[in-house]
Amino acid sequence: MNPGFEYEMALGTNTTFDVKAGLQVALDPLLPDVYEELAFLPAIAGQYRYYYNFEKRQRNRKQIYGNSANYVAPAAAVFFPGTRTIENDIVKGSFGYAGVVSGLQRSFDSGFNFSVDIGAAFYMGQFDGAIYPVANISIGWIVSEKRWCVGR
Repeated sequence: MNPGFEYEMALGTNTTFDVKAGLQVALDPLLPDVYEELAFLPAIAGQYRYYYNFEKRQRNRKQIYGNSANYVAPAAAVFFPGTRTIENDIVKGSFGYAGVVSGLQRSFDSGFNFSVDIGAAFYMGQFDGAIYPVANISIGWIVSEKRWCVGR
């Protein structure tokens, strides 16, 4: 979960580009046991989302406003942890990942929306690259629906 700003822009009929900047809970691949503790780090993340079930949701009389649908997306992020100490060594530098996620987004007439996705990504940085899980939860309000909202 990351407090920050998110912007989603339509690129095609069922595709959007979603970019986020803020603080994000993340794995730190430099830790001896990656899954032992999570870090709260500044980050920039992006996804190219393909929404695939608008028609089915409409047939079932479900909301599609605000891209309320399921999606798959290539995803990438860069984390900026700053200087930190790991196993008595001072570590500097950023790291990131690139991978694929599957998720869902739901938006409501009040403007409240959320999205959840999970997947896997290749993490890279000042360490040997490896594949780790990715999970994102975003909760927010739609400030402007001019360029990206489907269903209105």
